[in-house]
Amino acid sequence: MLTLLAILFLVWLVFGYFAYGRWVTRQFQLDDSRETPAVSVNDNEDFVPAKKFYLFGQHFSAIAAAGPIAGPIIACVAFGWLPCLLWIALGVVLIGAVHDFSALASSVRHGAQSIAEITKEKLGTGAGRAMMAFIWIALVYVIVAFTDITAGTFVSGDDALVGETKFNPGGAVAFASVAYLLLSIVLGLVERYLKPPLWLTTIIFVPATFALSYLGTQFSYVFALSHLSWSMVILIYCVVASLVPVWALLQPRGYLGGFVLYSAIAVGVIGVFFGGYSIQQPAFKSFDVGGMTGMLFPFLFVTIACGACSGFHGLVCSGTTSKQIEKESDTRPVGYGAMLAEGFVAFIALVTVMIAASDMLVGPDGKALSAGKIYGNGIGNFLTLLIGKENLQFAITFGAMAFSTFVFDTLDVSMRLGRYIVQELCGIPGRVGAIIGTLATVAIPFLLIFFAKPGSYLDFWTLFGASNQLLAALTLLSITVWLHQARKRIAFTLLPMLFVLVITLWALGSMVYGNFTNTSGFDIKFVNGVASLVLICLAIYLVVTAFLKLRRENGTSPDAENPVAA
Repeated sequence: MLTLLAILFLVWLVFGYFAYGRWVTRQFQLDDSRETPAVSVNDNEDFVPAKKFYLFGQHFSAIAAAGPIAGPIIACVAFGWLPCLLWIALGVVLIGAVHDFSALASSVRHGAQSIAEITKEKLGTGAGRAMMAFIWIALVYVIVAFTDITAGTFVSGDDALVGETKFNPGGAVAFASVAYLLLSIVLGLVERYLKPPLWLTTIIFVPATFALSYLGTQFSYVFALSHLSWSMVILIYCVVASLVPVWALLQPRGYLGGFVLYSAIAVGVIGVFFGGYSIQQPAFKSFDVGGMTGMLFPFLFVTIACGACSGFHGLVCSGTTSKQIEKESDTRPVGYGAMLAEGFVAFIALVTVMIAASDMLVGPDGKALSAGKIYGNGIGNFLTLLIGKENLQFAITFGAMAFSTFVFDTLDVSMRLGRYIVQELCGIPGRVGAIIGTLATVAIPFLLIFFAKPGSYLDFWTLFGASNQLLAALTLLSITVWLHQARKRIAFTLLPMLFVLVITLWALGSMVYGNFTNTSGFDIKFVNGVASLVLICLAIYLVVTAFLKLRRENGTSPDAENPVAA
């Protein structure tokens, strides 16, 4: 059954890329004779043309973070695996990949501008600033959700291996992850000052990265910190990562993290097709599983989040990737193709919980395991098919470390982008602006996590997912306006935009009501309620602005004869 589902899922992804993806591509009239911003500017810093094979890997590593892993696991535990699988399959082909490709193609056609700048150009200065504010709030909740869930993976004393008394899985993952970041710094210094050939650093540092999982098992009680302490340490890391030069941490960490990502995918493929596992979780549980966010509609969609559609990807597409596109035709394999690959990452994550018996989803204290631990246990068991059950400690540590590396990638980018937005909104350039922007971005996550109960990531996750997918809807809104002005087909962006817009506004409206009716004053629920309300107001403002602009222009624009010109 599991193998058949995997085959059908892969066939659907292939169909999506070569059939629907090709049709969507034709709507943008890609032309390789037109110079891309990477080629026309080519400053050897931000604008550098890259071959599609290498750019695909870089882009995929940037977008395939912890979202498509944690979301499907959380949703499967709540609603069952079948609705999750259906939404991932349909969402990734018809909405998520269309969003990513459209964001990338539109950015390339607009001089590699960000989606906020494109919104400003098409809808006006006010709309551009509203979009930036929306993006900033969404990034804040990305940081909050992933910091809390990672701290839960690192916390000591949670023994996930039955029968083991001298091994702390949380501490092992914490040691391996901290060592991984230190190794990344060393790699950055080596590349900066010694400038060795890439093949040499690869054969030295990549095996060392995997060896850290073993070291974690040997020193699993070195970092015995509380949940709150780990949360604060992770936020401090975010501040440092936002301010240091990219060569010192982000680039080397991203390079090593790419190998961890591809290895985790390979291990997942082996487990799915050759593990002989059977499905243990129910296909469907209920349309209402209780609680403020227990309704399948709309919360299934915003819980799965990045596994089917992610507004965060639009920031990556229009922020860095569009500055490296060598030919316009490369936008389909990089934009559309990478999102389909992320859909497969989400499928593997879903499988790790589908094959787990219910008693394997709770710890010895009776509390539910975090998504990171469930994923780590699943990937670890897949890995033992290659290295043997006797190495289960190492295997599970590797699986959980893989999850944490994906989280660090998300946190790095989110904090840096948040800092950029604050600097631009406040008009404070330079080092002082960078420090102010970083501190302003980290302040709210610090307060939310400090006053929240340990393991409260579920309180933040749904709001993160809703804001993230609403950002995707607003990105599609700007692109739809552009296409409509150019008198091109818009149904393939308009319909996904309307669906995601309705679902996310529905979810946010429910969270406003639920948080305000259950708050006991100025607490986490009150803050979440305020944030949900602000996001709704910003989204409505952008939608109304777009409607009035289209009505005023009556679908005409200077680009009508050349619809995809910037």
